[in-house]
Amino acid sequence: MTNFIKNNLENFLALSHCARVGPITFKKYLASDPCLDKLPADLKPDWQGVQRDLTWLDTQTDAHIITIADAAYPPLLKNIVTAPPVLYVQGDVTCLQNKQLAIVGSRGASAQGMAQAEYFARQLVNFDFTITSGLAVGIDAAAHLAAIRNNGKTVAVLAHGIDKIYPAKHASLAQQICSHGCLVTEFPIGCAANSGFFPRRNRIISGLCLGVLVVEAALNSGSLVTAKHAIEQGREVFAIPGAIYADKKQGCHELIKAGAKLVCNINDILEELLGLLKYDISDKNAGGTRALLPKANLSREQQILLDTIAHDVVSTDAIILRTEMSTSKVSAILLDLELQDLVIAVPGGYARKLG
Repeated sequence: MTNFIKNNLENFLALSHCARVGPITFKKYLASDPCLDKLPADLKPDWQGVQRDLTWLDTQTDAHIITIADAAYPPLLKNIVTAPPVLYVQGDVTCLQNKQLAIVGSRGASAQGMAQAEYFARQLVNFDFTITSGLAVGIDAAAHLAAIRNNGKTVAVLAHGIDKIYPAKHASLAQQICSHGCLVTEFPIGCAANSGFFPRRNRIISGLCLGVLVVEAALNSGSLVTAKHAIEQGREVFAIPGAIYADKKQGCHELIKAGAKLVCNINDILEELLGLLKYDISDKNAGGTRALLPKANLSREQQILLDTIAHDVVSTDAIILRTEMSTSKVSAILLDLELQDLVIAVPGGYARKLG
């Protein structure tokens, strides 16, 4: 339950349910006194919507409604110009106070992109970062799941009411996130997803976080909207490069040209963020961040073949040509490397896995 007394919460909800009141207008009223008797006569709250919110709060497990005046409101988010006046949260509300990094990218992600999202989420939870994303298919889902599977915390920022999970096939994932973090949204109970809500949602993803990592993004990707918000909010922006002809990497390349930090491994992120947090890397790993990158015990031939495979897709024929090994030997070594989780078979050939 919220820390606010009920009638004050009702005032906040009533104001947030007025059609012509957005975050900036809300702040103006809040600066005086959020009391219903001081609202202009032409502002008519949706009282049915207010009642839906309160019913949800009273009947659902781990349900919270946080106002911008509440101590539980995320401090980084509170400082952005368009901070949402009201947040609906389900799950562990304290996760919103954690240090967070957003991992975002394409819905139609490649196998390589999915592996990259999983790698960075897995490594970041080792340093107690909460992984924040948007519950979408592709990169978002990969990041959420990797955090959960590695006993980390994750936050999903929604573009709809908490009771209207989108996409519907992620209902089970949403439940898992509630058990390993939380769902959060500015949209009231009963509000269905709308295409116009997703760009608006993205400012909250970046606003909650110290930085945003863009894994894959085409030039028209919504992930670039999140990166734009991050820049405006003074957050760090990271991008993973790829092949110059890969459509899903063009947005990343544009971000890098505009000043985003090029990321090849977890150290590229840690050296930016851990310094800001005055975090002692040795607390987690006496060997420093480089020790996070495990080294397998490979034969000479295995190492030669692995070195020919970058993080872009390489065909089997190209591997044979580069290594000058027989087809049968290359096939056998590739199988060994797959079993060691060092490479992944993808359409068109093989790619090297991170971490």
